[in-house]
Amino acid sequence: MAKSKSGKPQPLMLDDRDHRFAAEENPFEAMMYRFDDAATRLNLEPGLYKVLREPEKQIIVSVPVLRDNGEIEVYTGFRVLHNRSRGPAKGGIRFDLAVSLDEVKALAAWMTWKCAVVNLPFGGGKGGVICDPSSMSDREIERMTRRYTSAIIETLGPESDVPAPDVNTNERVMAWIMDTYSMHKRHTVTGVVTGKPVAMGGSLGRKDATGRGCLVVTLCALAKKKMSAEGATVAVQGFGNVGSTAARLMAEAGMKIIAVSDKSGGAYNPKGLDVAGCLKWTGGGKLLNNYKKGERVTNEELLTLKCDVLVPAALENVITSKNADQIQAKIICEGANGPTTARADAILDQKGVYVIPDILANAGGVTVSYFEWVQDRGGYFWDERTVNERLEKIMKESFNEVAAMAGEHKVSMRIGAYMVAISRVAAMHRMRGVYA
Repeated sequence: MAKSKSGKPQPLMLDDRDHRFAAEENPFEAMMYRFDDAATRLNLEPGLYKVLREPEKQIIVSVPVLRDNGEIEVYTGFRVLHNRSRGPAKGGIRFDLAVSLDEVKALAAWMTWKCAVVNLPFGGGKGGVICDPSSMSDREIERMTRRYTSAIIETLGPESDVPAPDVNTNERVMAWIMDTYSMHKRHTVTGVVTGKPVAMGGSLGRKDATGRGCLVVTLCALAKKKMSAEGATVAVQGFGNVGSTAARLMAEAGMKIIAVSDKSGGAYNPKGLDVAGCLKWTGGGKLLNNYKKGERVTNEELLTLKCDVLVPAALENVITSKNADQIQAKIICEGANGPTTARADAILDQKGVYVIPDILANAGGVTVSYFEWVQDRGGYFWDERTVNERLEKIMKESFNEVAAMAGEHKVSMRIGAYMVAISRVAAMHRMRGVYA
């Protein structure tokens, strides 16, 4: 942590860590830069700084899979538990060729801060397998899922590590994980994963939870900026579950969705798009760059459109030092994990763009995952209205707590969110002490 001549901690300047950003897209270093800045502002004790900076456990496993053609392929899998001082690790499992240990470490740490910022009794975890699921049959994916589950089974459990769906995984994969774990335990354990089918102990409201959380915090931000939600213009990059749900709910709240995109590009109409029509179009397997009721727009162009609210809900590192100065949105609600780099943060701050950071903006998903875990453990399930009301309450309270921290320390909402999260995890460590 940087110190002044007087020995007092000073907030980090970006130039202090230029070597970290030679490759601006490194997710772990980007996350740790924000952590370092927040920890410095909190005057975090050196010992606690060391504890919170390092993952608690990193697991690398080989995952041999019998392919349908009779050949054996061996994949590499990871599971990282970042911090479990506040409760069991919580975090998704992704199947993707881009999975790496650095990425999984970053996402596990993000989950620690995300759970803490919305004050859930969870720590952070993340996992993944390096593979191309698009080249695999359903049976091959099932075999891989079950073998990966058995390889990390010692860390799994409702009180130790609770996975969820992530990139290229879904409720079906969670069902296989739950079944594999339950077979090893010789009894059904529904609480070992979240994001399961409702018939297996999943929660109502889970599918819309992340997008609904984005809506709630966006409404809070509009109110804080004294902007009306009615007619506020919104551009959404990414039309998967999070982006499409956010667009639909924001339209229902009276906002005007002027642009949406998927991997192909997107559609733009300054007078507003028919979101229901976009959903029907993509539901039929069609790509948004061919949507007939709007002008074509690339994903890069969408980010720089003039709008009140920009929702990057697709990939990491889409707002960088190369395009941040072209952003025209007044508010950014980060539906994706890590869509903005640390260098871009500095530019957006200078421009006065109000950024609702990922660890707050997209925490609706993990919040309803928490609800699912609670319902599984209690054996009593809530109706969807109850789920949505409790989600809204937590998201509003968390937004206000982060805004208060940011205002008190005159920092961005992102650093304010990290400060709230780190202070909560650090407080738990102080109370628990160090086992020796």
